[in-house]
Amino acid sequence: MQEELEQEYVEFVTSRLARMQRIAYLLCGDAHRADDLVQQTFTTLYVQWRRVRAVEYPDAYVRTMLVRAFLSERRLVWSTRVELTDSVPERVSVDESGIEDRAVLRAALSQVPKRQRAVLVLRFLCDLSVDEVAELLGCSPGTVKSQTSHGLAALRRQLGAETLAAWHSRGVEGERVVAPV
Repeated sequence: MQEELEQEYVEFVTSRLARMQRIAYLLCGDAHRADDLVQQTFTTLYVQWRRVRAVEYPDAYVRTMLVRAFLSERRLVWSTRVELTDSVPERVSVDESGIEDRAVLRAALSQVPKRQRAVLVLRFLCDLSVDEVAELLGCSPGTVKSQTSHGLAALRRQLGAETLAAWHSRGVEGERVVAPV
């Protein structure tokens, strides 16, 4: 019986690992911290697997665990971020506008407050509804709408009018999310 539970857990984690890493990366903006968040989430999941496997929507439950781990990590001393900008490696000359756009968006997103960042990632990158995000974060739908509005405004301020105009002229999809309505 225990072996069957472990096999079920391994299959569950394996099939969702990449998606959880992507969500964690989008939340924190750092691949190593994202790996730590996912590892922490899946370790907790392993301990609670007997109960979680019976939940109606285990994916939503695990996503909630991940977001809560992200939101609570700021209490940890090691979570302070240090930017190393001593040298820049040489670049290969290829069209990297898409990569650069994503890097600019990630950098701007990292400057948005954590709660607002979590709402933006869940709403626009995970395609969750306002109600789903509210349930996941344990708040009202009105709070999600407010956090979305404030988060998008902060993102627009971080990106600046020039970046948004350049994206709009090139038809970049990320511009659709942050463009003023």
